[in-house]
Amino acid sequence: MNNLFEFQNNLLKSVNNHFFRFLYDKVDLKQRLISIKGLRGSGKTTLLLQLIKYKLGVSDKILYVTADHPYFYSNSLFNLASEFYNLGGKYLFIDEVHKYVNWSRELKLIYDGFPEMKVIFTASSALDIYKGESDLSRRVKPYDLPGLSFREYLNLLDRKKFTPFSLQDILKHSQKISNEIISELNKPLYQFNKYLKKGYLPFTAEETEDSYLEKIYNVISITLTSDLALSYQLTSSDVIKIKKLLGIIAGSVPFSPNVSDLARKMEISRDYIKNYFVNLTEAKMINTLGPRLKKTGALQKPGKIFLENTNLSYALTEKPDTGNLRETFFLNQIKNSKLKIYSHTSADFMINDDLFFEIGRKNKDTGQIKNLKNSYLVLDGIETGFKNRIPLYLFGFLY
Repeated sequence: MNNLFEFQNNLLKSVNNHFFRFLYDKVDLKQRLISIKGLRGSGKTTLLLQLIKYKLGVSDKILYVTADHPYFYSNSLFNLASEFYNLGGKYLFIDEVHKYVNWSRELKLIYDGFPEMKVIFTASSALDIYKGESDLSRRVKPYDLPGLSFREYLNLLDRKKFTPFSLQDILKHSQKISNEIISELNKPLYQFNKYLKKGYLPFTAEETEDSYLEKIYNVISITLTSDLALSYQLTSSDVIKIKKLLGIIAGSVPFSPNVSDLARKMEISRDYIKNYFVNLTEAKMINTLGPRLKKTGALQKPGKIFLENTNLSYALTEKPDTGNLRETFFLNQIKNSKLKIYSHTSADFMINDDLFFEIGRKNKDTGQIKNLKNSYLVLDGIETGFKNRIPLYLFGFLY
């Protein structure tokens, strides 16, 4: 165990408090079992280490381990927890738990057997923590860590101190908010376009444009070939077909799937296609959109499919369509903010049941939504808002 504490302390030395993800202040460390899921590169490891160093304070009652550490070649997670608990351990942080074979069963045993110890673990976005060998649904407090919002991107790269705004604040006070942002930020539209291309994951701070896209390729590859395959027991043949499906989606987003046609082209059943859509959604490779009235189910055909974020658009297509980038960004930021969003016959998007949004360039008019109450134009290429005309980039300040 001494080696694990040395490993932890070496990692803690590299962590600073210059920038915190939005989730840092939201994680309730009083909960006994906490999961943090997120896309590779979203900052889960850094978040755990910051919680230890700056929220709890380093002590021998706190231990960080990563599930792929060589220690676990000959030791079990449960035995580690037992030994640590008997030494007075209070907090056990487990990184990348999906890399440990019996993670679900042993987490349940740890939870049930050591009531005075809190366990915080991270996992790939592809992992369904409720479908493991043991049912953790009644025990775990789940959190999601998506990629950076535009606000977080600015705070990370430019050391800004922008705070988030609620959706209602943005809708009611877009002119005031945008003027406040412009007073602090030179050329917001220039920064916004940079974010769309290489701003979604925190390692953007360390990379050039080319090296960032290389890392995005790596995230896609490992997520599909390792995380997704491990989480859903997929075969190499499944993974190849999922990659092919992602390529088809990327080439024609927003993609309105014809499941029967896809099944014929890929020589697999319709249910396999629908399952692959679910797999790609869970892996944070795509976002799906459908109307409000339809019941959603694991095997229901999605109405429209978008890539999960605009950085994927630049990585998977040579020249992303500008209109699609706008809609991809809007959908991504709304979903990451845990708001309910749907398609609508007379608008691009409906949020909740009564807010309607049309996305477009700066000279777009209200013709399409003029008969809808509570309707808004979300426009690219404008810096400040006025009445129901709202700058697109403001929706990057929701979290």
